[in-house]
Amino acid sequence: MPSSHAATVMSLAVAIGLKDGPGGSLFAIALVLASVVMYDATGVRLQAGRQAEVLNQIVCELPREHPLADSRPLREILGHTPLQVIAGAILGCLVAVTLHLLTEDVPQ
Repeated sequence: MPSSHAATVMSLAVAIGLKDGPGGSLFAIALVLASVVMYDATGVRLQAGRQAEVLNQIVCELPREHPLADSRPLREILGHTPLQVIAGAILGCLVAVTLHLLTEDVPQ
């Protein structure tokens, strides 16, 4: 259910924030990347999936003699719902914090 993309980019941003602090440029870049990826997952990709669903329905209703009647269906499961993205972001935060706590006392 959770978005693995959201979990990955949020984990990256939180890990950078914990290691370098939230005032650095690297954290800002990671936060922007996370925002773009999560926006894309809930916005652009989700809408593309919904459009694919409608297009597939239109193709199914075409007469058999139409040249597109035998075309391969489009992938309908694209993107994530906002709940799936939020769940992925929370999971990413938890993973980053957990790994930070487990490795903070390990000498480098």
